[in-house]
Amino acid sequence: MKFVLAPDSFKESMPAKKAALAMERGIRKVFPDAECVIVPMADGGEGTVESLVSMTDGEINKTEVLGPLGEAVIAEYGLLGEGKTAVIEMASASGLELLKPEDRDPLLTTTYGTGQLIKHALDKGVSRFLIGIGGSATNDGGAGMLQALGVSFKDEKGKELPFGGGALARLDTIDLSGLDERIKDVIIDVACDVTNPLIGENGASAIFGPQKGATPELVKVLDQNLAHYADVIKAQLGKDIAHMEGAGAAGGLGAGLMAFLNAQLKKGVDLVIEYTGLEEHVQGADYVFTGEGSIDGQTLFGKTPYGVATIARKYSIPVIAFAGRIGKGVEPLYENGFTAIIGILTGVTSLEEALQAGEVNIEFAAENICRVLKV
Repeated sequence: MKFVLAPDSFKESMPAKKAALAMERGIRKVFPDAECVIVPMADGGEGTVESLVSMTDGEINKTEVLGPLGEAVIAEYGLLGEGKTAVIEMASASGLELLKPEDRDPLLTTTYGTGQLIKHALDKGVSRFLIGIGGSATNDGGAGMLQALGVSFKDEKGKELPFGGGALARLDTIDLSGLDERIKDVIIDVACDVTNPLIGENGASAIFGPQKGATPELVKVLDQNLAHYADVIKAQLGKDIAHMEGAGAAGGLGAGLMAFLNAQLKKGVDLVIEYTGLEEHVQGADYVFTGEGSIDGQTLFGKTPYGVATIARKYSIPVIAFAGRIGKGVEPLYENGFTAIIGILTGVTSLEEALQAGEVNIEFAAENICRVLKV
């Protein structure tokens, strides 16, 4: 029998690979000779680097970069096993979790550190990037990232703009002459699951600004600044990014990546499926096991287990999903590739105890499912 084990991480409990290994232990208690293909999954957000690096026997690279407020931080990115693909989570360098709530200020925060990670990976000789842009602390339209890569943003006096979304109001000219020449030879895929435009009532500032420290008054200022940024880009580069789908992701980083680096924005789980070769692994399987910490009605909208089930469904392979929590609204999942959804908890317990027992619980749940399959 062939099992493909393709879970996401169980947040705060275990990364995807450990969840898959726990499933394998449970399976082998019942089917000791089973073929178990481990494909750690993610959705382009937290855990993507770890999943893809472990899947491909790659490596984690750490380097010092500038954090959201220009402070020194140690950030990391993944280099896949073939040595030519880098996987970056922008939150590692420019993420909201790097700042205390009282320090959050989208007028000042920058994506410069994310650009430094890209440059560091270019120095390693990579030719392809997968960049996850969730969890940002920024609202600078990706200007900081671009400055790290050699783009110059100047005011009317010819002076370089300082970091942050607050400075964009003074943007007068864009100089691309210093942009790292290696950029034109690489492919950049961006894991982006939001469709917000750069500006307007559904734009980067209005929707995501408040969680980054913006008051209602600041939201208006930030939105005006990004609108000006978009106007200058349109006038000088000929690219109209103000209302492009996904341009507002990560405080406008999506716009910067598309306008300056010719990046392609795609659903995160679809990119991870592509990079892991999941579809190839699934072919010929008898069962696919997936799962994550919580499965509910939102799983249908691009979460990892749904992506896995969609691939398995193409080949009529049963999919069993495991979860620490099963919420409301899961019924439609049974019509979209899920054969069963199994809760892994063995009793009433505290959240802390449940998180600590994650591997044991998922192993036990997988074993019991296999006992039913054996019958």
